[in-house]
Amino acid sequence: MPPIPPHVPSIPLKERTSLLFLEYGELDVIDGAFVLVDARGVRVQIPIGGVACLMLEPGTRVSHAAAKLAAQAGCLLVWVGEAGVRLYSAGYPGGARSDRLLYQASIALDPEGRRRVVRKMFEIRFGEHLDPSLSINQMRGLEGVRVRNLYEEFARRYRVRWEGRRYDPHNWSAADLPNRCLSAGTACLYGIVEAGILAAGYSPSIGFLHTGNPLSFVFDIADLFKFETVVPAAFEVAGSRPVHPERQVRQRCRDLFREQNILERIIPTIQEVLAASGMPMPKPYEDAVLPAFEKEDEDFE
Repeated sequence: MPPIPPHVPSIPLKERTSLLFLEYGELDVIDGAFVLVDARGVRVQIPIGGVACLMLEPGTRVSHAAAKLAAQAGCLLVWVGEAGVRLYSAGYPGGARSDRLLYQASIALDPEGRRRVVRKMFEIRFGEHLDPSLSINQMRGLEGVRVRNLYEEFARRYRVRWEGRRYDPHNWSAADLPNRCLSAGTACLYGIVEAGILAAGYSPSIGFLHTGNPLSFVFDIADLFKFETVVPAAFEVAGSRPVHPERQVRQRCRDLFREQNILERIIPTIQEVLAASGMPMPKPYEDAVLPAFEKEDEDFE
């Protein structure tokens, strides 16, 4: 007869450790405890009821009992690359919660709310307040000019020959070295941003500046961090005459994400830009399954 899963006390998500990265071990429930067992058989107990989200890095395996107990405790499981440089899959629960999705979708469908969100993202990226009368397309045009200038600035700083952002997603090797490094870096950033969006209970596909792509919102949020993280890392690698450029960029991003604890910054930023819409967050249903991360702010409860 299989052991009866232990009772996990219900701890409010805002009082939990938000995120915990695990690697090289098997998650299981042994002797009533949620544990990570490494190759030597050493157990590390994880207080699953006090964690909002487990980020499972390469080398981890999950037993049926562990997956079931994590779901009962309301702890989201997310399978990622090292330090979140890729996102492969996400478990239940923690993803879509109806009130968060309705909130995000209602902003995207409201022309003025959407423009406010895009203006807020522009303000965060470039430190500029835009004229409220500008359309989305006009703001896209301004963004494009500033982004081109930033790429040129980083190229000069790291002494990299730069001929513009050009790449073919269907022909990786056709791009030059700086563009391959940039593509490798942005792919890493998209992984960890998507993990943050899922952990916060929003949809990766409902974007505001970017639209029509399954990762539109990922692109929106990633842009807010791109020029302080992966872009300088990519140009630094490109300027160092690398032997394995893509791998070196990925490793540099992995270390950068860990050093800066970037995932802890992504989720509050998501909530900040959506709040700029001026639209109220819907109240959750009484029996709603809560997302894996809850901001400690009364405005979002």
